[in-house]
Amino acid sequence: MVSEYDFWLLDLDGTLVDVDWSYTRDVFDRVGDDLGREFSDREAEILWNGLTGSRDHQLREWGIEPAQFWDAFHANEDPAVRAEQTYLHPDAEFVADLEEPVGLVTHCQEFLAEPVLEHVGIRDWFDARLCCTEETGWKPDPEPVEQVMADLGVAGNGAQGVLAGDGACDVGAAWNAGLDAIHVERLGHDRRGRCVLGDYRVQSFNEL
Repeated sequence: MVSEYDFWLLDLDGTLVDVDWSYTRDVFDRVGDDLGREFSDREAEILWNGLTGSRDHQLREWGIEPAQFWDAFHANEDPAVRAEQTYLHPDAEFVADLEEPVGLVTHCQEFLAEPVLEHVGIRDWFDARLCCTEETGWKPDPEPVEQVMADLGVAGNGAQGVLAGDGACDVGAAWNAGLDAIHVERLGHDRRGRCVLGDYRVQSFNEL
């Protein structure tokens, strides 16, 4: 089915790349110190992977102000260390062979995403890239997806596209923008606590 689409959009973290757990654990330890609250392994996993949907909603459920959390989180992220501890999923290498336009739409902030792309050597895979912000909107809103489509020159011309990601927000963003959705389940349904419905549901891109 890879050849069925005129263009491809992809998420980054959890879809193409992942980071060693030791980095995630260290960041949440330091954020917890700043906020005066410890994060369990499960809570760190939930927030890092967005397992329950909106991270801000989850933070509020735990009695944590999202703005305060994100300020502490980004202050404790080290772009160089994160890049060094990030690895590329081998099955994601099919993206390098795509002849169609390819775009990246990620919640990973630019100051982190750019060193990661450089470290794993995939910057040149993408014809357009967007790191979501409050201004662009966040998946599952279609706005950031539509912006990358416009940058690729495939918006409103009848081109058929697909968006692949590891989260329900990626599937929602695809459908809200009128695209097909591929959900790649990197964690397993038992750890996620739910099944995510997509037009395609795979555990590896090799299944495509």
